[in-house]
Amino acid sequence: MSEATFTGLRSQLEEAAKTFADGPRALEGILLGMVDDVDRAIREPLEIFPVCHHSPASALAMARRLREKQPKVVYLELCEDMAPLLTELRNCRLPVAVQAFASQIDGFPADWAPLSVVAPVTEASAEYQAIAYALDTPGVELVLVDRSSDHVFQWREPEEDTTGADTPAEEEAALHGDAVGVEIGDLRPRFAELEEHLLRHGKVRHWSEWWHQYVELPLGDSDHDTYRQVMFLIGSLFRRLAPGDTRRVRVDEDRERYMWTRMREHLAATGTDPADCLYVCGAFHAASRVEEFGVHGSDTFEISPRTATTWQYGLIPSSHAAIEAQFGLAAGSVSIAATEWAKNVRRTRVKPYRLAGQAGTKKAAKPAAPLAPVADAPPADRLTGFLRRPPVLDSLDEAELLGWSVEIVRAARRNGYLASTADAIAVFETSILLARMRDRAKPTPYDFQDAAVTCIEKDSVPGRRDVRRLVEIMMGGDRVGQVGYDALPPLARDVHDRLAPLNLRLQQRGVRRALLDIAAQPELEKCSDVLWMLKYLMPHGAARPIMGERRLGEKPIQESWDLALGTHQRALIELGYEGVSVEQVLEQRLRRTAYDPKATAATVLETVEDAVLYLRSRRLADELGTRALEALAAERSVDGAPEVLRRVRRLLAYYRTSEPTLPGWIEAFVKTGYAHYCTLLPTAFTDEDATVRQVAAMLGFLFGMESLALSLGCDRTQLELAVAQSHPREPDRTALLWAAQTQLGRLSRAELRARCAELLGNPLVVPAYPRYLSGFLHALEPVPQLTDFVVEAVSHAFAELPDPVLLPWLPALITTLRSGGTELAPLLIREAGRIFPGRLEALDTWVPPWRTPAQQAPAPRNSRAGGAALLPSHPATCDALAGLLGCEGPWDTAAPGGAALLDRHPRTATALEALLSRP
Repeated sequence: MSEATFTGLRSQLEEAAKTFADGPRALEGILLGMVDDVDRAIREPLEIFPVCHHSPASALAMARRLREKQPKVVYLELCEDMAPLLTELRNCRLPVAVQAFASQIDGFPADWAPLSVVAPVTEASAEYQAIAYALDTPGVELVLVDRSSDHVFQWREPEEDTTGADTPAEEEAALHGDAVGVEIGDLRPRFAELEEHLLRHGKVRHWSEWWHQYVELPLGDSDHDTYRQVMFLIGSLFRRLAPGDTRRVRVDEDRERYMWTRMREHLAATGTDPADCLYVCGAFHAASRVEEFGVHGSDTFEISPRTATTWQYGLIPSSHAAIEAQFGLAAGSVSIAATEWAKNVRRTRVKPYRLAGQAGTKKAAKPAAPLAPVADAPPADRLTGFLRRPPVLDSLDEAELLGWSVEIVRAARRNGYLASTADAIAVFETSILLARMRDRAKPTPYDFQDAAVTCIEKDSVPGRRDVRRLVEIMMGGDRVGQVGYDALPPLARDVHDRLAPLNLRLQQRGVRRALLDIAAQPELEKCSDVLWMLKYLMPHGAARPIMGERRLGEKPIQESWDLALGTHQRALIELGYEGVSVEQVLEQRLRRTAYDPKATAATVLETVEDAVLYLRSRRLADELGTRALEALAAERSVDGAPEVLRRVRRLLAYYRTSEPTLPGWIEAFVKTGYAHYCTLLPTAFTDEDATVRQVAAMLGFLFGMESLALSLGCDRTQLELAVAQSHPREPDRTALLWAAQTQLGRLSRAELRARCAELLGNPLVVPAYPRYLSGFLHALEPVPQLTDFVVEAVSHAFAELPDPVLLPWLPALITTLRSGGTELAPLLIREAGRIFPGRLEALDTWVPPWRTPAQQAPAPRNSRAGGAALLPSHPATCDALAGLLGCEGPWDTAAPGGAALLDRHPRTATALEALLSRP
């Protein structure tokens, strides 16, 4: 290319700089520098093709250029480690995103995990055209030259947010999750004042609309040289007017050095002629000024090695809304771009490239024969004519605009708006009016959207969607991609294979209802196992049980599920990065949770229960149980005592009913826990940080596991000493201690009643009496035998406490019963139902049992009255027992003298008689 190509343009810009600026230096340097950048890029022997991400004009120009040039090597600005995944795009329905994922990191801050990088691909993009051409054309090589996913995070500052954009609230917009987005052709002003100036003078609202109006439409029908030079100029403009963000500029320049270094390495290794290659990159990077630029640039840049982080790669579904949310584009802009792409293809009759067998596309009738490469003519100055040419005003397409107006009114009526034919006419005329006010003859989709909102939107939105959203749907909607079965990781394919007996289309989006009659079809139990593991591993809503539950020791009979695996396909694919089966992933997660340095005994016991419940693995349960024992021994607080008690009781009940002997770890856990809680009990009674519920749970463990602990060698004296050393100061803990003393036999029921009566009789203590009752309520956990006494105490409180004391305590009573409702409330209700009358008419004559006067013990019966006739009549049993004990002696042949033992000790019979005669 001749050096005098842009001489005329340079002269004109120099004169303009002198005319519109005070001095020729600053403005002239910027304008002439832009021309120099274009000139430098045009002169490069390796053809550079500048693009903008998700741009229909770029995609159309790319398809046209590929058919003309037919390059043998295509260099693409995309993470080089993602290359093996591109062949799987043919098994997907676009849009999808290429993802690199790392859950276990090495060389990065721990709080960055997990790391995720995504590169979305749409059909209306230049990169897809390049990929489809390279993969389906024999003899063509596709080389990705951008930094690897590992370098994406290597070049980030520690204080940067690694989650990319904020996670959107809508489901479709959150398909990329917290991944860092990598886009091909990031072309947007980085100078806020410049963007504001362009939007104000362009009479548009946001950047996507400006690009559509002033770049997409003018370049839609331009030739190859004009397209390249204009894109080079725009990239140079944004680059030279970028603010002085040194870190971002350094990263951009390092990326350019990285890509040119990789291209020179490939050219040297293969001996390919640069004239047979095509370099596809963003226009911002095409106007680079680094020393490494070009095939003859310097080789001073050293690429740092990757870290030891293990990266997993896959394809995840994407959507137009997810792309817009992640890269800060206007809502609906990607959908409008897809619509413009389809219109441009029909209008220009350019045949785009599509991967063979691409899901969601029509099958080509006959493959197009490859065209002979066209010799490139020396490029001329196209910028001067393009910049001096007035904008071409498109004629109004009344048929298209009328169709839009009718369709939006129809959609508005379906969504509850009171729209009519008059509204369609108003939208039509307002669209034309807005376009003329904005200096354009043909209304754009953005003009139509503003007109529809103005004419149809009223005071409120009657349905879920407003008019702006209805226009976006009408213009193409939010297209959601899907990863095909063959492109799924092994775990995802295994899940679909194992759920095949359900006969549901689980790869499709939406909710599918699965009915499992396991009693009639036992083979469905395996499907149930998979579904419960997916419920544990995947986000809420992916697998939601409607009927049925999984408990220790129970077998499922019938289950009903709502499944949305297609909607949550990204989460299922990311599970595949962690293992080859759901069992392996679940086991890894349970181990990771159990061996976490912050894991408590309650947390580890939960993993033990999950291992038994979902995996039915005795080996893993024993391993995690041993870890729970270690965690319990290391604890110095009682925060997890309620959860420990609940889970140990459940595991003990399961092992006692399902196995002949208890596992060794749970016996050791009970033995260690008995000694551990005995040691902490005196401190817990006085510790302000420990709650009454936690202390009650400790006593529940000690009393509930006492028989097993004593059989394993524990000493009951340790518990008695711990209770004797406890001296609480709070009323609720004092009542809890009294209950423990009653359980140990150191305090009788009569003494306990006397203490409560003394409290009620002391006016100074009456305001605190509800706190004693709260302690007794919590005491039902360790000492359920006090249920009748607690009912009696609560009844006394309701009968004798004044309202100013009783009423403020009622919320605390309800809260206590609700927190321990599964255990405490049934005990109280059952005991109250036994004590109180069952009929209303009996309430008037009912007397509480605790107010009934004690019955006198009956006089001892005459021991000689009847005698014990049964034993002398059948002496064989007594003779055998006497022989076993070594007693010899004849039977007394005299008349039987009665049961002398009952005469000497009548209290037992008397108490039994009083119990049986109670009303």
